Amino acid sequence: MPEEKLLLLSCCAPCSCGVIEMLAEQGRVFTVLFYNPNIDTAEEYQKRLAENQRVCARFGVPFAQLPYEPELWRAAVAGLEQEPERGRRCSVCFELRLKRAAQYAKEHGFTRFSSVLGLSRYKDLAQVNAAAARAAAAVGVPYDETNWRKGGTEALRHLLIKDMRLYNQNYCGCVFSRRK
Repeated sequence: MPEEKLLLLSCCAPCSCGVIEMLAEQGRVFTVLFYNPNIDTAEEYQKRLAENQRVCARFGVPFAQLPYEPELWRAAVAGLEQEPERGRRCSVCFELRLKRAAQYAKEHGFTRFSSVLGLSRYKDLAQVNAAAARAAAAVGVPYDETNWRKGGTEALRHLLIKDMRLYNQNYCGCVFSRRK
């Protein structure tokens, strides 16, 4: 049986840092993937990208990124602009990003993929897992539904945010979550 090789989709360093440290300390074989076409400006995208890279460098974790494709995201959520947070727009956004992560996983020999998209208390973990199940079924790569909110990662994440002085934004990245 081949060694498990996990691809972890990261939305931002503050959400992923605790999970990254925990997986690295466990000696797991994994790579962090940054694919976030939902981020509203190129400047915000670059800040989040740089912070993700910094966290991965600190823990010696491989890092991969896919192109910034805001026009693809805008087309996917067209007509859902007035949806509330945790509404249909979020489901479409999650599925778009998770499907692309699953495709990357398949193309690069990962045995499974996971994400920290449901780590924030502002997101619905069941909604993320449902989108991930659809993405996994469409692409044929299993999704790891680990609840990263448990097992001490939440406390660890807050310590790392402070210790590393991470840029800690107050919205998911999309223009519609910023409007609140």
